[in-house]
Amino acid sequence: MMEAAVLLGSFLLLILIGMPVAYALGVSALIGAWWIDIPLDAVMIAISSGVNKFSLLAIPFFVLAGAIMAEGGMARRLVAFANVLVGFIRGGLSLVNILASTFFGAISGSSMADTASVGSVLIPEMSKKGYPRDFATAVTVAGSVQAILIPPSHNAVIYSLAAGGTVSIAALFMAGVLPGLLMGLTLAVLCLITAKRRGFPKGEVIPMRQALRICADALWGLMTMVIILGGILSGVFTATESASVAVLWAFFVTMFIYRDYQWREIPKLVHRTVKTLAIVMILIGFAASFGYIMTLMQIPLKITTFLTTLSDNRYVILGMINLLLLVLGTLMDMAPLILILTPILLPVVKLIGVDPVHFGMIMMVNLGIGLITPPVGGVLFVGSAVGKLPIEQVVKALTPFFFALLLVLVAVTYIPALSLWLPGLVLGS
Repeated sequence: MMEAAVLLGSFLLLILIGMPVAYALGVSALIGAWWIDIPLDAVMIAISSGVNKFSLLAIPFFVLAGAIMAEGGMARRLVAFANVLVGFIRGGLSLVNILASTFFGAISGSSMADTASVGSVLIPEMSKKGYPRDFATAVTVAGSVQAILIPPSHNAVIYSLAAGGTVSIAALFMAGVLPGLLMGLTLAVLCLITAKRRGFPKGEVIPMRQALRICADALWGLMTMVIILGGILSGVFTATESASVAVLWAFFVTMFIYRDYQWREIPKLVHRTVKTLAIVMILIGFAASFGYIMTLMQIPLKITTFLTTLSDNRYVILGMINLLLLVLGTLMDMAPLILILTPILLPVVKLIGVDPVHFGMIMMVNLGIGLITPPVGGVLFVGSAVGKLPIEQVVKALTPFFFALLLVLVAVTYIPALSLWLPGLVLGS
């Protein structure tokens, strides 16, 4: 136990004194290696091995494709398309917000990009149409959690990596479809109830000719989803290859079809993407070394033994894991938690008969809720900045949405078919 205390204690101490999570992982891995007297070269090899994986190439390509579409006018077109479908209902703009997040999440795979892009279009529009600004911001923030689940999710790729590559990325992508749609539907029902209770306005029906033009305009961007999923499911592309093709398609649509983006802005876009990816890759490499030291110290085995001695009931253990993930999700960002906790918790859930793909969805929903929960909710901060409101006001408006998301979490946790039916049907897994 002393070994675990040194590794985990040094990590927590470094976090508390303000060291970035990625570097705290790397330094604590070195401290742990020194404590158990293994060569520090082994830590360096673990870092190198952690980032030397072909499947990791999917992350930069998906991020770049999402960034191109986000800054190239796709969000505005998706909002207009969603408005054609549901904008005429009472409280329709809130439904437009949820639906636009569904579409955009299927292109960007990023909740932060979703919040920034959709929110910059819809929060001012909803406010202008008579919706409370805090409600508009809360809808945007809560709706963006769908991007964590709906493919292509960057975090699904990270989970596959953290699971040692034993969980198929394609299976995880398919597993996220129904939970993501359930989340969108649950939030939409809440918005409808709120609209009726608070008397939100109805939108106008879009004339047929204009509606067809809007749909045709949005179709180019929506084809990105078809390329990503169609390529993977047909066997034409791997997940990584489909991501690279998605970048080419996003570039073509943005620069030659929509033509809203300036050529001179492309180097700046690539620079911002590379900066983001550098942080992610450093995190992945250092997390690999941290996981390596944990394995040598047999920490996952000890935690598995501890949890199974508390109860042998699958539902009780999953409930405890949910509570743990919800608490930790409020204190740390999603990617490092996936990288740290997957090697620890996956043996536990396997022992009680939970499918690793199903557990991946449980983890995604839990940590997705953490992204919109203070004090470290990154998406919450972005939404607050876009909505130009204090965080306290946004959190208060988010309260009913938290309960809705918790209902989705319970459903995903205790109804495995939500996560496993589609992968089994499409991939036979």
